[in-house]
Amino acid sequence: MSLTLTSRVFEQGKPIPAVYTCDDRDISPPLAWTEPPEGTKSLTLISDDPDAPMKTWVHWVIYNIPATKRELPENMPTDEKLLDGSMQGMTDFGRVGYGGPCPPSGVHRYYFKLYALDTTLTLPPKATKTQLLKAMEGHIVGQAELMGTYQRSR
Repeated sequence: MSLTLTSRVFEQGKPIPAVYTCDDRDISPPLAWTEPPEGTKSLTLISDDPDAPMKTWVHWVIYNIPATKRELPENMPTDEKLLDGSMQGMTDFGRVGYGGPCPPSGVHRYYFKLYALDTTLTLPPKATKTQLLKAMEGHIVGQAELMGTYQRSR
């Protein structure tokens, strides 16, 4: 059984609607996933843009998502700690919570990577992608990926 990540607002490899970008409301898109592997204690989601100039740009870091959840609704709050215990980390925008696509030029790819972990991470809120990846080492029991694209109209 493999973990699958989907969104009702864009398909794999297709454009992300503008409402989820800096050109409009800049809210998080709805995401849903299938049953995670047995032994999953928490889930982590990292969204980034490998096509950004200079480095891969981090758009969203959310971790300690309860293993019982099967979705992140549209327009997630940008609080450091959410009511269900999930925590959000720092983006490359210098803030906590989702930051949508905002490419300076051309078409960029935006990856949403979901990780099923056999543990709950002990990181505090505002962790970085680098800190998160290090803490997840040896604990990933499943993963899924969804990629959407975006190009700003000028």
